[in-house]
Amino acid sequence: MSLTPFFTTTLTFFLIFTLSSTKVTSHYSSSSSQSPPSQQTSPSFTEWRSARATYYAAVDPRDTVGGACGYGDLTKAGYGMATVGLSEALFERGQICGACFELRCVEDLRWCIPGTSIIVTATNFCSPNYGFTSEGGGHCNPPNKHFVLPIDAFEKIAIWKAGNMPLQYRRIKCRREGGIRFTVTGSGIFISVLISNVAGHGDIVAVKVKGSRTGWLSMGRNWGQNWHINALLQNQPLSFEVTSSDGKTVTSYNVARKDWSFGQTFEGKQFDY
Repeated sequence: MSLTPFFTTTLTFFLIFTLSSTKVTSHYSSSSSQSPPSQQTSPSFTEWRSARATYYAAVDPRDTVGGACGYGDLTKAGYGMATVGLSEALFERGQICGACFELRCVEDLRWCIPGTSIIVTATNFCSPNYGFTSEGGGHCNPPNKHFVLPIDAFEKIAIWKAGNMPLQYRRIKCRREGGIRFTVTGSGIFISVLISNVAGHGDIVAVKVKGSRTGWLSMGRNWGQNWHINALLQNQPLSFEVTSSDGKTVTSYNVARKDWSFGQTFEGKQFDY
Protein backbone atom coordinates (compact mmCIF):
# COMPACT_ATOMS: atom_id res chain seq x y z
CA MET A 1 0.00 0.00 0.00
CA SER A 2 1.58 3.31 -1.04
CA LEU A 3 0.81 6.99 -1.35
CA THR A 4 -2.43 7.82 -3.13
CA PRO A 5 -2.33 8.99 -6.75
CA PHE A 6 -2.73 12.52 -5.41
CA PHE A 7 0.44 12.14 -3.38
CA THR A 8 2.34 10.54 -6.28
CA THR A 9 1.31 13.29 -8.66
CA THR A 10 2.34 15.87 -6.12
CA LEU A 11 5.71 14.23 -5.62
CA THR A 12 6.37 14.08 -9.35
CA PHE A 13 5.25 17.53 -10.35
CA PHE A 14 5.22 19.76 -7.27
CA LEU A 15 8.33 18.41 -5.63
CA ILE A 16 7.90 20.96 -2.96
CA PHE A 17 9.17 20.60 0.55
CA THR A 18 7.08 21.28 3.58
CA LEU A 19 7.25 20.43 7.21
CA SER A 20 4.69 21.15 9.88
CA SER A 21 4.15 20.72 13.55
CA THR A 22 0.40 20.43 13.93
CA LYS A 23 -0.72 20.69 17.51
CA VAL A 24 -1.83 17.11 18.14
CA THR A 25 -1.15 14.60 20.84
CA SER A 26 1.42 12.78 18.72
CA HIS A 27 3.56 15.86 18.04
CA TYR A 28 6.12 16.10 20.78
CA SER A 29 9.63 17.23 21.48
CA SER A 30 12.34 14.69 22.13
CA SER A 31 12.35 12.76 25.37
CA SER A 32 14.61 13.61 28.27
CA SER A 33 14.45 10.15 29.85
CA GLN A 34 17.55 8.02 30.19
CA SER A 35 18.26 5.87 27.17
CA PRO A 36 19.49 2.29 27.39
CA PRO A 37 23.16 1.75 26.46
CA SER A 38 22.24 0.30 23.06
CA GLN A 39 20.33 3.46 22.17
CA GLN A 40 22.93 5.84 23.57
CA THR A 41 25.48 4.54 21.07
CA SER A 42 23.04 4.35 18.14
CA PRO A 43 23.98 6.93 15.48
CA SER A 44 20.33 7.16 14.36
CA PHE A 45 19.41 8.62 17.76
CA THR A 46 22.47 10.81 18.32
CA GLU A 47 23.56 12.16 14.94
CA TRP A 48 21.89 14.41 12.41
CA ARG A 49 21.84 12.85 8.95
CA SER A 50 21.27 14.33 5.52
CA ALA A 51 18.16 13.83 3.38
CA ARG A 52 15.74 15.82 1.22
CA ALA A 53 12.03 16.54 1.41
CA THR A 54 9.06 17.65 -0.63
CA TYR A 55 5.51 18.40 0.40
CA TYR A 56 1.95 17.69 -0.65
CA ALA A 57 -1.06 19.95 -0.17
CA ALA A 58 -4.09 18.10 1.16
CA VAL A 59 -7.09 19.54 -0.69
CA ASP A 60 -9.57 16.99 0.62
CA PRO A 61 -10.14 15.81 4.23
CA ARG A 62 -9.85 12.25 2.94
CA ASP A 63 -6.17 12.91 2.28
CA THR A 64 -5.58 12.46 6.03
CA VAL A 65 -7.01 8.93 5.90
CA GLY A 66 -5.10 5.82 4.98
CA GLY A 67 -1.40 5.30 4.43
CA ALA A 68 0.89 2.33 4.18
CA CYS A 69 1.18 1.94 7.95
CA GLY A 70 -2.53 1.21 8.31
CA TYR A 71 -3.43 3.85 10.90
CA GLY A 72 -6.60 4.87 9.07
CA ASP A 73 -7.88 8.30 10.03
CA LEU A 74 -4.72 10.03 11.23
CA THR A 75 -6.62 12.63 13.20
CA LYS A 76 -8.65 10.05 15.11
CA ALA A 77 -5.49 8.03 15.64
CA GLY A 78 -3.93 11.06 17.34
CA TYR A 79 -1.29 11.82 14.72
CA GLY A 80 -3.00 14.69 12.91
CA MET A 81 -0.86 16.26 10.18
CA ALA A 82 2.41 15.85 12.10
CA THR A 83 3.17 12.87 9.88
CA VAL A 84 5.53 11.87 7.11
CA GLY A 85 5.84 9.46 4.21
CA LEU A 86 9.25 7.80 3.84
CA SER A 87 11.18 6.66 0.81
CA GLU A 88 12.10 3.01 0.38
CA ALA A 89 15.56 3.59 1.85
CA LEU A 90 13.95 4.64 5.15
CA PHE A 91 10.67 2.70 5.26
CA GLU A 92 12.14 -0.70 6.22
CA ARG A 93 9.16 -2.53 4.71
CA GLY A 94 6.85 -1.00 7.26
CA GLN A 95 8.72 -1.79 10.45
CA ILE A 96 9.56 1.90 10.87
CA CYS A 97 5.84 2.79 11.12
CA GLY A 98 5.18 4.74 14.30
CA ALA A 99 8.76 5.96 14.73
CA CYS A 100 9.38 9.66 15.39
CA PHE A 101 11.79 11.93 13.54
CA GLU A 102 13.01 15.43 14.18
CA LEU A 103 13.60 17.40 10.97
CA ARG A 104 15.27 20.72 10.33
CA CYS A 105 15.94 22.76 7.21
CA VAL A 106 19.59 23.30 6.27
CA GLU A 107 21.87 24.84 3.68
CA ASP A 108 19.43 27.15 1.90
CA LEU A 109 19.22 30.41 3.82
CA ARG A 110 16.71 31.83 1.32
CA TRP A 111 14.03 29.36 2.34
CA CYS A 112 14.89 27.95 5.76
CA ILE A 113 13.24 29.37 8.86
CA PRO A 114 16.21 29.72 11.26
CA GLY A 115 16.22 27.95 14.59
CA THR A 116 13.21 25.74 13.86
CA SER A 117 12.62 22.00 13.73
CA ILE A 118 9.57 19.76 13.73
CA ILE A 119 8.72 16.31 15.04
CA VAL A 120 6.75 13.93 12.85
CA THR A 121 5.58 10.32 12.98
CA ALA A 122 6.18 7.83 10.14
CA THR A 123 2.73 6.87 8.81
CA ASN A 124 3.18 6.36 5.08
CA PHE A 125 5.38 5.14 2.24
CA CYS A 126 6.61 7.13 -0.73
CA SER A 127 6.88 4.60 -3.54
CA PRO A 128 9.69 4.78 -6.11
CA ASN A 129 9.02 6.22 -9.56
CA TYR A 130 11.36 4.41 -11.90
CA GLY A 131 10.22 6.54 -14.83
CA PHE A 132 12.77 9.02 -13.50
CA THR A 133 16.33 8.65 -12.31
CA SER A 134 17.14 9.12 -8.64
CA GLU A 135 18.69 12.47 -9.46
CA GLY A 136 16.16 13.54 -12.10
CA GLY A 137 12.75 13.40 -10.47
CA GLY A 138 12.62 10.01 -8.79
CA HIS A 139 12.98 11.52 -5.35
CA CYS A 140 11.84 8.40 -3.50
CA ASN A 141 13.91 6.01 -5.61
CA PRO A 142 16.67 4.03 -3.88
CA PRO A 143 19.10 4.99 -2.49
CA ASN A 144 17.57 8.42 -1.81
CA LYS A 145 16.55 9.24 1.74
CA HIS A 146 13.46 11.33 1.23
CA PHE A 147 10.61 12.68 3.39
CA VAL A 148 7.18 13.67 2.06
CA LEU A 149 5.28 16.00 4.38
CA PRO A 150 1.96 17.80 4.55
CA ILE A 151 2.39 21.42 3.56
CA ASP A 152 1.20 22.51 7.01
CA ALA A 153 4.15 20.68 8.50
CA PHE A 154 6.68 21.88 5.96
CA GLU A 155 5.94 25.54 6.49
CA LYS A 156 7.03 25.32 10.12
CA ILE A 157 10.68 25.09 9.03
CA ALA A 158 10.84 26.38 5.46
CA ILE A 159 9.12 28.61 2.92
CA TRP A 160 6.94 26.55 0.56
CA LYS A 161 8.83 27.82 -2.50
CA ALA A 162 11.87 25.85 -1.36
CA GLY A 163 10.98 22.91 -3.62
CA ASN A 164 13.02 19.72 -3.23
CA MET A 165 14.67 20.86 -0.05
CA PRO A 166 17.80 19.58 1.73
CA LEU A 167 17.27 18.82 5.39
CA GLN A 168 18.74 16.97 8.33
CA TYR A 169 16.91 14.33 10.33
CA ARG A 170 17.37 12.15 13.37
CA ARG A 171 15.32 9.54 15.19
CA ILE A 172 14.02 10.59 18.57
CA LYS A 173 11.88 8.98 21.21
CA CYS A 174 8.14 9.38 20.80
CA ARG A 175 6.04 10.89 23.55
CA ARG A 176 2.38 9.92 23.61
CA GLU A 177 -0.64 10.63 25.75
CA GLY A 178 -2.30 7.58 27.25
CA GLY A 179 -1.47 3.95 26.64
CA ILE A 180 -0.80 1.79 23.60
CA ARG A 181 -3.97 1.30 21.55
CA PHE A 182 -5.11 -2.06 20.19
CA THR A 183 -7.80 -1.97 17.48
CA VAL A 184 -9.17 -5.48 16.88
CA THR A 185 -10.74 -6.39 13.55
CA GLY A 186 -11.31 -9.59 11.63
CA SER A 187 -13.83 -12.39 11.43
CA GLY A 188 -14.08 -15.82 13.01
CA ILE A 189 -10.64 -17.14 13.85
CA PHE A 190 -8.85 -14.49 11.77
CA ILE A 191 -7.86 -11.68 14.11
CA SER A 192 -6.09 -8.50 13.05
CA VAL A 193 -4.78 -5.96 15.55
CA LEU A 194 -3.68 -2.43 14.65
CA ILE A 195 -1.19 -1.13 17.21
CA SER A 196 -0.92 2.64 17.55
CA ASN A 197 0.00 5.45 19.96
CA VAL A 198 3.29 3.77 20.90
CA ALA A 199 5.78 5.81 22.94
CA GLY A 200 9.54 5.31 23.17
CA HIS A 201 11.05 3.99 19.95
CA GLY A 202 7.54 3.97 18.46
CA ASP A 203 8.08 1.08 16.08
CA ILE A 204 7.08 -2.50 16.94
CA VAL A 205 9.02 -5.64 16.04
CA ALA A 206 7.02 -8.37 17.82
CA VAL A 207 3.53 -8.89 19.22
CA LYS A 208 1.96 -11.71 21.23
CA VAL A 209 -1.66 -12.20 22.29
CA LYS A 210 -3.08 -14.35 25.06
CA GLY A 211 -6.60 -15.41 25.87
CA SER A 212 -7.72 -16.71 29.24
CA ARG A 213 -7.77 -20.21 27.76
CA THR A 214 -4.54 -20.03 25.76
CA GLY A 215 -0.86 -19.46 26.28
CA TRP A 216 1.03 -16.62 24.63
CA LEU A 217 0.59 -16.77 20.83
CA SER A 218 2.94 -14.95 18.44
CA MET A 219 1.30 -12.70 15.87
CA GLY A 220 2.65 -11.99 12.39
CA ARG A 221 3.04 -8.60 10.76
CA ASN A 222 0.41 -8.22 8.08
CA TRP A 223 1.43 -4.76 6.86
CA GLY A 224 2.59 -1.60 8.58
CA GLN A 225 1.59 -1.96 12.22
CA ASN A 226 -1.26 -4.39 11.54
CA TRP A 227 -0.61 -7.76 13.14
CA HIS A 228 -2.65 -10.93 12.63
CA ILE A 229 -3.20 -14.44 13.87
CA ASN A 230 -5.56 -17.35 13.20
CA ALA A 231 -6.82 -18.43 16.61
CA LEU A 232 -10.09 -18.95 18.46
CA LEU A 233 -10.01 -16.13 21.01
CA GLN A 234 -13.65 -15.07 21.28
CA ASN A 235 -15.41 -15.06 24.65
CA GLN A 236 -12.23 -14.66 26.66
CA PRO A 237 -10.30 -11.58 27.87
CA LEU A 238 -7.26 -10.69 25.77
CA SER A 239 -3.79 -9.68 26.89
CA PHE A 240 -1.04 -8.30 24.64
CA GLU A 241 2.75 -8.33 24.78
CA VAL A 242 4.43 -5.71 22.59
CA THR A 243 8.17 -5.46 21.86
CA SER A 244 9.71 -2.34 20.35
CA SER A 245 12.84 -2.06 18.21
CA ASP A 246 15.04 -1.32 21.23
CA GLY A 247 14.17 -4.72 22.72
CA LYS A 248 11.88 -3.39 25.45
CA THR A 249 8.62 -5.24 26.11
CA VAL A 250 5.36 -4.02 27.62
CA THR A 251 2.68 -6.48 28.72
CA SER A 252 -0.94 -5.36 29.06
CA TYR A 253 -3.08 -7.94 30.83
CA ASN A 254 -6.80 -8.35 30.20
CA VAL A 255 -6.98 -5.27 27.99
CA ALA A 256 -10.09 -6.56 26.21
CA ARG A 257 -12.90 -7.87 28.36
CA LYS A 258 -14.45 -11.29 27.82
CA ASP A 259 -17.28 -9.83 25.74
CA TRP A 260 -15.02 -7.93 23.30
CA SER A 261 -16.11 -7.67 19.67
CA PHE A 262 -14.47 -6.85 16.34
CA GLY A 263 -14.10 -3.15 15.61
CA GLN A 264 -13.33 -2.12 19.17
CA THR A 265 -10.22 -0.28 20.36
CA PHE A 266 -8.63 -0.99 23.73
CA GLU A 267 -5.94 0.89 25.64
CA GLY A 268 -3.10 -0.86 27.44
CA LYS A 269 0.10 0.08 29.23
CA GLN A 270 2.74 2.33 27.70
CA PHE A 271 6.51 2.28 27.19
CA ASP A 272 8.58 4.57 29.35
CA TYR A 273 10.15 7.53 27.60
